Amino acid sequence: MRAKLTYVVTAAVLVFYFVLAGSRGVLLIRHGTLLTVTFGVAVLILPVIGVWFLWKNTQFVRRANALASELDAEDGLPVDELVRTPSGRIDRESADAVFARRREETEDSPDDWRCWFRLAVAYQDARDTPRARTAMQRAIALHMDKPVRA
Repeated sequence: MRAKLTYVVTAAVLVFYFVLAGSRGVLLIRHGTLLTVTFGVAVLILPVIGVWFLWKNTQFVRRANALASELDAEDGLPVDELVRTPSGRIDRESADAVFARRREETEDSPDDWRCWFRLAVAYQDARDTPRARTAMQRAIALHMDKPVRA
């Protein structure tokens, strides 16, 4: 719940910034000189890129959460079997061992989105966020391509 609240607050702050920057860009364009119009267009490009980036990330999070909900309904979410330090951090060797099992599982069933989802969680536990995101994107793509059941 805390992560969701943080995401919503951060998104709201970004939207506020996009509106503020966009209004400054419009003011520059309205000024009417070649220099201010050029700068105004450049300033307007930043909020457009930001809105696109925020939209893509929001879609990613919503789709990943939908997969997690579906796996939870199937009792297929990965069990937290990681060893933790006294401070609560995940032990690196434990994360690597779980990751190795998840990677083998995914190699055995490369077209199963559930395996890719669990691999993404293992990557995240091993502190490899870029690969975790890539694996989750693969899980989402495989899930979206699944045939519709009658």
